[in-house]
Amino acid sequence: MKAVILNKNFQLEDAFTEKPVPKSHEVLIRIKASGFNPIDYQMLENELERKLISSPILGRELSGIIVEKGAEATQFNIGDEVYCGSGSMGSNGSYAEYIAVPEGIVSFKPKNISFEQAASIPSTGLTSLQIFKRLNPSYDDSILITGAAGGVGSFLIKLLVAHRYQKIVTTVGSEENRQMLLKIGLKDHQIISYKDEKLKENLLNANDGQPFDIGIDLVGNYMSEITADLLKINGVYTDVTALVTKDAHEALFNKGALIMNISNYTYSVTKTYSYYQNGLNEIVKMIENGSITPPNIKIVGSLSLETVMAAHSILKNNQTQGHKLIMQH
Repeated sequence: MKAVILNKNFQLEDAFTEKPVPKSHEVLIRIKASGFNPIDYQMLENELERKLISSPILGRELSGIIVEKGAEATQFNIGDEVYCGSGSMGSNGSYAEYIAVPEGIVSFKPKNISFEQAASIPSTGLTSLQIFKRLNPSYDDSILITGAAGGVGSFLIKLLVAHRYQKIVTTVGSEENRQMLLKIGLKDHQIISYKDEKLKENLLNANDGQPFDIGIDLVGNYMSEITADLLKINGVYTDVTALVTKDAHEALFNKGALIMNISNYTYSVTKTYSYYQNGLNEIVKMIENGSITPPNIKIVGSLSLETVMAAHSILKNNQTQGHKLIMQH
């Protein structure tokens, strides 16, 4: 099968490799579309993310059609349209024509969206759902979300808006991203430009001059310090990036803050595959009943090294403009 693989020199290249054979509890999926995530290029550059590489084929989410299944795989039939995460979750990655995955991480594709839209959901959707459920915020909690226009941020805001949370303040970097957040239900006063010189002051003013109960940091580095500074005593700092600076850690410690680490990888370590399937099933219901919409997508190209490199470059240079990047197969 055709694939984009990581060679021995740690470079990506176009290649042909053996089509996987599903093990007893696995299904073989012919991939129709796959999504790109920042972790895809970070694995090539960042020591922490590099440790998560489990196969020479990268890529962490997909949609497609089941074409074969193992002897003990009973949840799906040949021809079923499905979507799921991949990569560290007990499988190869999605930069390929086919993938064999444990059936326990697979869910039926939402019926009312395309394969391309479905492929944009697993990684950001599961991360957002995990944040939402583990925080379990009260309606009185004020919530600061940095990097709100990215994949996780926009999906999380859709969840919060669908559940009628009001006290949300976000940061964005462009007018285009502001418009996108307005479309998904935020009001103008809830959206603050991170480029403003008076960023801290503006964020506090948007929260009636009060520090925040919860900070959800989707950016890290300098923004982790801003978030830590604006958190109330004993507040909750939600770390989704593992890019918290030393100064931010110190500020959070001095405030007695609870640091909640969010990682989808966690559940694959213990092979708790039900986490992935149950989360995706929950998202299917919300998309099919119209309470949330799938991400805006941008199709970068078809399965090739050229498409992968183009997508990685767009992600690295923060040029997604609120769109989830998709590769067609």
